[in-house]
Amino acid sequence: MALRTLAHLSDLHLDLSPESDASARALVDALLADDVDHVVVTGDLTHQGAKAEYRRFREIFSPFLDTGRLTFIPGNHDRPSDDVGAGWMEGNKVRTVETPGLFLVCVDSTGPHNRNYFNSHGTLSHAELDAVDAALEAAPKDAVAAVLVHHHVLPLPEESFPERLATLLGWPHAAELSLGAEWLTRLRGRCDLVLHGHRHQPRERVLEGAGGRLLRVYNAGSSTELGRFRVFRHEAGRLLGEPEWRRSAVPEQPRSAAHNVRPALQYLVAQLGIALF
Repeated sequence: MALRTLAHLSDLHLDLSPESDASARALVDALLADDVDHVVVTGDLTHQGAKAEYRRFREIFSPFLDTGRLTFIPGNHDRPSDDVGAGWMEGNKVRTVETPGLFLVCVDSTGPHNRNYFNSHGTLSHAELDAVDAALEAAPKDAVAAVLVHHHVLPLPEESFPERLATLLGWPHAAELSLGAEWLTRLRGRCDLVLHGHRHQPRERVLEGAGGRLLRVYNAGSSTELGRFRVFRHEAGRLLGEPEWRRSAVPEQPRSAAHNVRPALQYLVAQLGIALF
């Protein structure tokens, strides 16, 4: 089996800033220059769940969508407004995608509460974890098995004032998936990768699994903000070496103070049940 590559992107947030489209186009140019075999985007493709944002995503990523080389799942930001993310999983919370050398288990960790822009936490049930278990039973031995989910499965440091405020007040909106730790225990020895987004700073964790099979958990961060993405090399069902970071031509976008302050004010007002005009 030939050596192949997998790129992991997340949290594009098209429309979050005037630069987001340009950054997304630069990412696609870099992916094409690297001749990446398959691309996954783990949610928050749009910023407000609007149809116009989704149309731009499909236009920008058309070189990979048109050739069947891109798989994506919804994030919480794809659920407000027009709720475009609701239709991406064909009505399923868990589905599989098979592509040469890869067995992808796509998991929708969003819920109806995400229609509210500020209720950003994810949710999964034991029934959905069972469905992932059943899906992995069908994974071929000569393919890398990867679970794609938007929300983080392990505790991660808060990255903004709204997240710190939510944690301080005991709200769930910044927390990891409540069944995350249990889920990882169930995945050990049966899966190679858990790829997620939601938090905008990249992280990674390597866990021991049964039979010496490692379970690697990667958060992509916000690819448009970072201007970079990880590329995994794999062959005959095995990951080769460590993933490599590849940069696009657009430099990393620093967050402005307004980026953190205004959402914080909106967040607090929303939780108090006051309309913001």
